[in-house]
Amino acid sequence: MVPARIRHYVVAVRYLSLDWIDAVAAEAAASAEVTQAVADTDIGVTQVVTDAPEGTVIYSLQVDDGRLTFVAGAAHPEHVRFEQTWETAVGVATGTLNAQEAFIQGRILLTGDQQKLMDNQAVFGAMSAVFDSVRTRTDYE
Repeated sequence: MVPARIRHYVVAVRYLSLDWIDAVAAEAAASAEVTQAVADTDIGVTQVVTDAPEGTVIYSLQVDDGRLTFVAGAAHPEHVRFEQTWETAVGVATGTLNAQEAFIQGRILLTGDQQKLMDNQAVFGAMSAVFDSVRTRTDYE
């Protein structure tokens, strides 16, 4: 039997599924970099992905009192919201589409407190390694 800590590395997860959200949450919880980045900060970020195979998918990253959660559903409170199509989300997640270019082209809609987003770049930098790790076992079909 594969130990629980290792098992989530072995099993492929479908992009934006509940299993994928759980895999990201587990990686974030195990990351010393994420723990350090979220200390003394708070932010709620909601991601909305339309036109996904199962319809619209909403998930969020919430940092409150130095504790990060990554779950299905909207952030409460929500400081920032990103909205994009499935095609755009997959392109950004797989690296075939640059996120900044997608934003400039209007393919990613950003609403909310942009300054709060800028003030918390350390959180998103730490989460980048988490997403990179989960990407290696993610199915984007």
